[in-house]
Formats: sequence, structure tokens, C-alpha cells
Amino acid sequence: MDLMKWPIFSLLEPDFVYKIKMACVYGNLGNEAIMVTESDEVFAIGSNAAGCLGLGDLQSTLFPKKVEVLCYKKVKGFAYGSGPHVIAFTETGDTYSWGHNGYCELGNGSSNQCLSPTVIGPNLFGKEVIEVACGSHHSLALTRDGEVYAWGQNNCGQVGSGMSTNQSIPRKVNSIIGTKRAISIACGQTSSVAVLENGEVYGWGFNGNGQLGLGNNVNQLNPCRVLNLQGIVITKVVCGYAHTMALSDVGALYVWGANTYGQLGTGNRSNVSAPVHVASEIGRIVDVAATHYNHISTAMTQNSKVYMWGQCRGQNVKSPTETPFTSLHDVFACFATPSVMWKPMGVDLDSGEKVTDSLKTAFDNPSSSDLTITVKGTPIHVHKAVLKIRCQYFRSMFQDHWEEDSRSVLEMDQFSYVVYHAFLQYLYTDEVNLPPESALELLDLANAYCEIPLKRRCEQIIKHGITIENAAMLYSTAIAYEAK
Repeated sequence: MDLMKWPIFSLLEPDFVYKIKMACVYGNLGNEAIMVTESDEVFAIGSNAAGCLGLGDLQSTLFPKKVEVLCYKKVKGFAYGSGPHVIAFTETGDTYSWGHNGYCELGNGSSNQCLSPTVIGPNLFGKEVIEVACGSHHSLALTRDGEVYAWGQNNCGQVGSGMSTNQSIPRKVNSIIGTKRAISIACGQTSSVAVLENGEVYGWGFNGNGQLGLGNNVNQLNPCRVLNLQGIVITKVVCGYAHTMALSDVGALYVWGANTYGQLGTGNRSNVSAPVHVASEIGRIVDVAATHYNHISTAMTQNSKVYMWGQCRGQNVKSPTETPFTSLHDVFACFATPSVMWKPMGVDLDSGEKVTDSLKTAFDNPSSSDLTITVKGTPIHVHKAVLKIRCQYFRSMFQDHWEEDSRSVLEMDQFSYVVYHAFLQYLYTDEVNLPPESALELLDLANAYCEIPLKRRCEQIIKHGITIENAAMLYSTAIAYEAK
């Protein structure tokens, strides 16, 4: 999984990124993130709206800061509400909450904002929480025993208590599903859904767009079974802002709810209040994703193809459209508005180096080199294949009928060591690290070797490095190289 597809991580040091084992991007602009490292430390970064970074203050940060309370607690997952608030749970089943709390969505018995993660105690002590979900201002927790607990805003019945008053502490959702075991939970903005171990689906809360799948638009204060799925075993349900998707045990996808942006994938933009089967043409589906932050839907088929539909970067895509992506997360990083994660993203720490990383390591490494270029007696260890692939000058040089092709050592004295080293390193890394004055000589090399992209890079470095002291010298060089 490539974290760098998420803009909020663009300033992170590579050494820090390599230590991340789980990350979650949230915030109303996709501008907040929380990360867990391989050493079980927790860091946060971003705008810190309502204290949602859990740092104990309201200060934003461009660089990771440690969330002391959660460090070494073995955090297993997160959920976030657009309110905004955040819920975390650990391997031991403890649950923490922080952020906005005007509707009691933190479950701590009050409606006071909380700037640091605090254990949710009432009614969850002794319960092992294995999944959490958040709507805009309400929260759900699923325990190992299959119990569903809810708390927070309840103006539409999204807490499932049978009333419409807000709930300040977690309470078990008892009506109907209380005696049955749940295996999965999900939240829309103001609705809730649970999947039972027998494959039944129940929904409660706001239903103005038919997102409960009951065939009507009436809000529900208690869980109601989605009857149109009778005889179908559902294994997973996800919720968008106001739509719902359910995946069956045979890989069939059922959808219902709002469809203003084509997020149901039915080929039109009409709302649907009862489940309909869609996307049968793309084959067996193995995973689906959506989040209450936006109106985008995505699915992965058994041959690992990823499809998306709904509001994709301002476009209304009404039918499942194949993407070149290999992960559902990529759809949200590139096409969702805002770009937030539909669930925390696990990072494979043992995935090995990328091609670019391997090439960087290989440069000037005598252990794998098959060619040494010496510049004024100083060696630079390189690989003929890389030079031939990356540079026309070397492609021409290393041919059967040229003497250079059979040699393992070449001498280059036309340019200085510093500049030639920078040139060869550029071929391996696509990076140029030289001051403007040295970039002049590299510009000369780029001209001699007909490396147009490198020439443009040098021009940029020189242009940005112009000062009163070097302006005349740089101008004369610009004339010589016909560089504006």
C-alpha cells in the first residue's frame, strides 16, 4: 500500500514512513491522520479540528507528533465521525474516544470536548471490542460476543434505543438484535446497520433516502430487518453518506439508499429504498468499501480488479467503472472528495524495497557494479544496463563494435568528479543535488550528452539560485547554452 498517494503524508521523512504499520486519514478535507509504528508508538498529523489528533491541544502540525496516551497500547483500529470525533480500540478490547462531543458521541457521560484519548468506561468495561464505527455524531461498537453498543446523537434514532434523545454512554442495542449475534457494523451520516452471523441485515436511524433498505422512507428508532434480503446470506455491509452496500457470501452486491451521484451503480441517479442487485457483469466481488464522509463506492472482484462509481472527483459515475488500481484504498486517495480512508490502512512492513529504492541503493555500490567510471582518479561504481536504459549517450557507447563495451573501467576527464557523480546519480534516482554554480557545469554535460530533461532541471536550479553576486556570470552562461 502506497502511503504517498495521500497528500497529507508528502512531508514525512522516508525513514519515518518505513516504520508505519497502520495509518488512517480523516478530517473534513482529508487533512488529518493518525499512524501506528512497528514499535507500537502512535503519531498524529494535520489540522487538529476539535482536538481530533488527540494531542491534548488544538494546535495543528505539519509533522508527526506523538499521541502519548495511545503509545504501547497495541491499538488495532480506528473509526472517525465527521462531527468530528475519533474512536480507537486495542488488541485487548479497550476503547478510547476524543474530539467533538456536543452530541455525546464520545460516550464518556458528558457533552464536553475531549482533546486527549480517554477510555470509554460505562458499560464497555470487561467487554472486548473488536470493531467500531462512526456516523457524523454517533458511534457503534461491536464486541467479541456479538453485542452491539451505541451512543451519541439520536435525533433520527441512529442509536437504536427506541427513543430520540441523545445517549451519553454506550448502551447495548437490545431491540430485536439483542438476542442475536452480530458480526459486522457500519454507520452512515445518521443511520446504523448491523449484519448478524446468520446473514440477516438490520438498519435503524435516518431513512429519508431509503438507506435502511426497508422499502420506505420512514426513520426507525429500533433496528428493523431488511426483508428484501431474505434467503440471501450477507457477510459485510458498508455505508456511504446516505447509501448502503451489502456483499453476500457468493460475491453478489446489493445496494440501496441515496443515488444522487450514481453511488448505487444502477446506471441512473434514482434513489432506491429496497435492496437491488448490481454489478453482476463484473463477476464475483470479494470486497466493497464506502464511508459516510462522501458519496463514492468501490469494489474488488475475485481477479483483483478494482471498480469505482458515484461522486468521483466531481463526476457522477453511474455504473461500476474499472480502474488501474490494485487496492480499494487507492480509489479513496485519488477520487474521493474529501480524500479520507474508508478504514485504517495496514502497511506491509515486509513488502521489500521498491524498484526506485533498489536503484538508489545500487548506485556507486561496488558489490553489484559491473563498470567503474573514474573521474580524475576517483571511482564511481555503476551498472552498464542501467546506463544504457537511462541515457542515449551510453546506449551508443556500449555496442558490440565499440571498445568501451568490453571494458570494465572507463576514464572520464571532461567534467569534474562532483558533477559527473551528480549526473550518474541522476540516472539512478531522477534527483539532482547541486548548488547553482555547480549546476552550470552539469548543464554543460547535459548539453553534451543531449539530456534534455536534465538540462531543464539544471536551468530550474540555476534560475532559482540567482543572486546579485552571481547574476552576471549566470547570464553569460545562459547566452552560451541558449538557455532562457
